[in-house]
Amino acid sequence: MTAFAELLRRNRNYRYTWLGQVVSEVGDHFNNVAVFSLALAATRSGLVVSGIMLARAAAVILAGPLAGVVLDRLDRKRVMIASDLVRAGFAAAFILLVRRPEPWLLYLLSGLLMFASPFFTSGRASLLPSIASREELHTANSLTQATQWTTVTLGGFLAGAAIMQFGYQWAFFLNAVSFLYSAWSISRLRAAAGHFRAQRVALTEAEVARPWRDYAAGLRYMRATPLILGIAVVHIGWASGGGAAQILFSLFGELVFDRGAVGIGTIWGFAGIGLLVGAAFGHWFGQRTGFTGYKRAIVACYVVHGGAYVLFSQAPSFGLALLFIALSRAGVAVSSVLNMSQLLRHVSDAYRGRVFSTMESLTWATMMLSMLAAGLASQTVSPRVIGLWSGVLSSLTALYWGLLDWRGRLPEPPAVGVAPDELEVHGAPTV
Repeated sequence: MTAFAELLRRNRNYRYTWLGQVVSEVGDHFNNVAVFSLALAATRSGLVVSGIMLARAAAVILAGPLAGVVLDRLDRKRVMIASDLVRAGFAAAFILLVRRPEPWLLYLLSGLLMFASPFFTSGRASLLPSIASREELHTANSLTQATQWTTVTLGGFLAGAAIMQFGYQWAFFLNAVSFLYSAWSISRLRAAAGHFRAQRVALTEAEVARPWRDYAAGLRYMRATPLILGIAVVHIGWASGGGAAQILFSLFGELVFDRGAVGIGTIWGFAGIGLLVGAAFGHWFGQRTGFTGYKRAIVACYVVHGGAYVLFSQAPSFGLALLFIALSRAGVAVSSVLNMSQLLRHVSDAYRGRVFSTMESLTWATMMLSMLAAGLASQTVSPRVIGLWSGVLSSLTALYWGLLDWRGRLPEPPAVGVAPDELEVHGAPTV
């Protein structure tokens, strides 16, 4: 915790990024719980929840390639601010649906909200090595992810209680305001060079007219770096079961344990507690292990994650379900912190936008298939059976990664994540 506090005290740019993250991500979970609870209260259908998640996934998949190219061509700070402003408008529009929660309108607004998301989330990941020194990078990554998962906890608990007390309108309003605050925070970032554009050669007229060539070059870069490709496939492996989990949280809270919006929020909250504990351990472990230890840890993480999720799906009581979902998410968090630290060290600045947006799109594409299968299955199969197979699928990630490591297919690439001349004014005096 001391390292986190010191980073926030000394690094002005990171501090503003972090403040915007805290507020906007708490707001995100107000939206998540409100939308899913509203949909289930109106329809009592897991298929509608699946449809909302599919609309969100499809939007991220479509936006990913465009977001990656834009982030590697333009000033990443400006792109992120634009994303926040657009999302504020769409978030506020949900207020109009409270009296008429038509499924197709929930699908449409959910998709529009998420289409703008990769321009911000991939932008933040791309920006991190530019606002943190080499010594700060692992701590900055750990704090960013720990904060993300803390907001899952706070957002889940607060959203469920607030919706029951004040109604859906306030949840959607607060989500919109949170994006405006995030845009203000990002506007406060300062760069020594005067911008946050990627380091790259000037674009030719042909390249400007054919952005898909830029994206294809990013895919070739990923394929040529085994570690980056391996981490991308790990994301896919997790999402094969993780997509169903997004639907199952709502089904278990609302239908299996019959606890309504509070039940959904509580499950998300305990998932956040597990993620937070895992992030803290991942930060501690990442500072003390080498590349070989990192690769072995990924195998252990996915064995724990998948096994605990199977136990969650079969838990006879709500209390045990909360315990096992927290343990499952702790395994995911350790893996995520360690993998992201490796990406931040080894992905070239010129390709960061495309690498991070591609991974986000691949993850959501797999989640979309998983969610579709879970939503269809929820019409005839118990949520407990769906949860069992979701845990098994996620566990297979450990087998894939372990096999690659055993065969020597995951060598450590050169550390190119931060170049000395790209460091920004992260050490500027506090204000």
